Amino acid sequence: MHPILGNLRRLGLYLLGWIPLAGLVVYLLVIGAGFRLVEAVVLGVPLCLLYAFFCLSSWYACRWAVVEPRPGIFWLGLTYLAAAAIESGLWLLIARASAPWLSRLTGLAGIEAKVPRASGLIFGMGVFLYLLSVALHHVLIATEASRQAEERALEARVHARDAELRALKAQVNPHFIFNCLHSISALTSADPARAREMCILLGDFLRRTLGLGQKTVVPLEEELALIHCFLQVEKVRFGARLDMQEEIDAGAVGCLVPPLLLQPLVENAVAHGIAHLPEGGWIRLTVKRKADDVAIVVENRFDPEAPPSRRNGLGLENVRQRLAACYADRARMSVTREGEDFRVNLLLPAEGPVKGPEEKRNGAA
Repeated sequence: MHPILGNLRRLGLYLLGWIPLAGLVVYLLVIGAGFRLVEAVVLGVPLCLLYAFFCLSSWYACRWAVVEPRPGIFWLGLTYLAAAAIESGLWLLIARASAPWLSRLTGLAGIEAKVPRASGLIFGMGVFLYLLSVALHHVLIATEASRQAEERALEARVHARDAELRALKAQVNPHFIFNCLHSISALTSADPARAREMCILLGDFLRRTLGLGQKTVVPLEEELALIHCFLQVEKVRFGARLDMQEEIDAGAVGCLVPPLLLQPLVENAVAHGIAHLPEGGWIRLTVKRKADDVAIVVENRFDPEAPPSRRNGLGLENVRQRLAACYADRARMSVTREGEDFRVNLLLPAEGPVKGPEEKRNGAA
């Protein structure tokens, strides 16, 4: 599709651009060929309007020059000059053929007699205007190519980010499954009933996570439900040693977050905190809505003297990378250790619906 003919706004701007060019042609007919002003207007304006559409054909020559292997600047220039000469010759023939008709239509008998004297001027202006349209179309082609390159680059960045997110999400479940399988193996001989219960709960958890790989965001409420399902599995392993405390702002449960964002943090608190405390400990999850942000804090007790795990920090780094991929610099994450307390702070932009249960009931009423 022609970039000007296929766009009414561009076509309008293109024709407006021909107004000063028509004025230039009229001026040259007056001072260079002895036309009176009214005669120059009667002949020059219709010819320029017609030639404006003739010059649109230069786009195809420009496209050929861009798409085909470049023939060299000399042959390219020669091609444009030949096309300009052909268009200008045709324009001159139309001027000569239309002059008698314009003379009869307007009663200006001098037009027909003066056109032969203006042949060189008309031909030269035709060549100039055609080459001017060639330059315009090269600018349009370059602009369109730049826009398409930017779109391809943006699309490539989006695909790369999606691939990175899929890879990061794929790291989440295997670590948890490995821990569960080891626990099930240990319970099989010592307590078969608990091992069977853990298998069932693990199956429920994996079923919940099955469809999350296709989602970019989920409501926080759904992420919290997934954490509760995860904790049911872990409670089979730790029993009363695992104490989960929650403080959830009702106005934040509808906000959208990346799926499986909080589960690695809670798993980290269990694996590196509760698991190393013989008497057990607590995990505290706090979620609050702050203006346009959602503040999430995951805290747990841990043993500062416990030996570091071989994969210590992998879950935290996974969350950090996913935040960077999803939000760039719009989200923040910080990790602090104070005595026997380990804390992870997240600050995410509040996206999506934020109505709490009470607001939902009022809206339904």
